[in-house]
Amino acid sequence: MKIAIFGATGRVGSVIAELALKDGHSVRALFRSQTDLKHKHLHIHYGDVSNKADIYKTIKGCDAVISALGTDKNDALTKSMIHILPAMRKESITKIITIGTAGILDSKRDPGKLRFHSTESNRRLSTAAEDHCRAYLMLKQSSMDWTIVCPTYLPDGERIGKYRTEINTLPDSPSSISMYDTGDFAYSLLQSDQYLKKRVGITY
Repeated sequence: MKIAIFGATGRVGSVIAELALKDGHSVRALFRSQTDLKHKHLHIHYGDVSNKADIYKTIKGCDAVISALGTDKNDALTKSMIHILPAMRKESITKIITIGTAGILDSKRDPGKLRFHSTESNRRLSTAAEDHCRAYLMLKQSSMDWTIVCPTYLPDGERIGKYRTEINTLPDSPSSISMYDTGDFAYSLLQSDQYLKKRVGITY
């Protein structure tokens, strides 16, 4: 499989890229700056996730897309998704998996609200969640076979291999989830249609 990965140098993205390369998949990744990473199945492109041409050259010829991009103060997720979706349509790609945040899951305490709009959230600043939310809404309105993995508190941690998931909401009594188990779960979705067009809360 040929996989385009955005955010491949990040914590979760690097886990996903490592798993894909280990399994012999061809990985096309967009890096913002020079890297010493080398692998016979890793094809590196340099550029910016907000640039249409850079997004397209990374996605061209791929079978699936994974976005593990983090948020910044410049709406990186929104700006990238604006170009990712048209590029996928042009290349007839339908499968996309993204890493979101628990804030964009449905609130159990306040039905009809997302968690970051509800009393479930302790966040004082919602800039990152708003960026994630805009990306989610774009995916929701698209025809893509999308899944958004929404972890709780995300320390580096270690690979435990046991965790809980729940569709569109967060499992009860959430704690944390390591970047390794988050990456493992997201990577497994490449071979699964179980969570198509769903957000998935994940925690220990």
